[in-house]
Amino acid sequence: MIELFHCISARSFRPLWLLEELGMPYALRMLPFPPRVHQREFLALNPLGTVPLMLDGATRMTESAAMCQYLAARYSPGQLDVAVHEPAYGDYLNLLHFGEATLTFPQTLVLRYTHFEPEGKKQPQVAQDYARWFLARLRTLEPRLAESAFLCAGRFTAADVSVGYALLLAQHLGLSEQFTPKVAAYWASLQQRPGYQRAQDAQWQAARDQGLPALAAPDVRP
Repeated sequence: MIELFHCISARSFRPLWLLEELGMPYALRMLPFPPRVHQREFLALNPLGTVPLMLDGATRMTESAAMCQYLAARYSPGQLDVAVHEPAYGDYLNLLHFGEATLTFPQTLVLRYTHFEPEGKKQPQVAQDYARWFLARLRTLEPRLAESAFLCAGRFTAADVSVGYALLLAQHLGLSEQFTPKVAAYWASLQQRPGYQRAQDAQWQAARDQGLPALAAPDVRP
């Protein structure tokens, strides 16, 4: 059975959401945020001290977008992935990694310099600059979403999960009010998916069952 180590609303929500979309059994291991500080023994499993960590037999992964690609290709070929022979394959890979490398990265800097640095080291201007950076790149999805309910291949794929997490993080940061109309409608539709709702329920139920304080804070790598 797949094991997923997770903090509430962290990047590990991506593979959690995808596992729920797939309907696969998994074990969800909840950690306090940030685990590298509050659960030092986790470093023995993942020296980075970050989530996600996903174990699937001998396979060990620490990158959330890569997990989405892996799970979709291995466990739902032709459904939540886009196969190599499909015309949209390159588009799919680009959007899947766009969700992390282009959309999530700037938001981690907003988090860091508005929430996680001590008062003397917070940088409001840096946070504002990276928030604008994120929103400018997010707007590039507007024409695409005007033509389709999903990002690529005419169907819901792991790319939607990857980008969808970036939209969830933006909502936590108070940036969702600045979404363009099609992006806002897309985000609203993703939140209505049963897989997304099950993933939300699963993380909170697991936190309660495992005695974790109800703290929602996405992980930020130093």
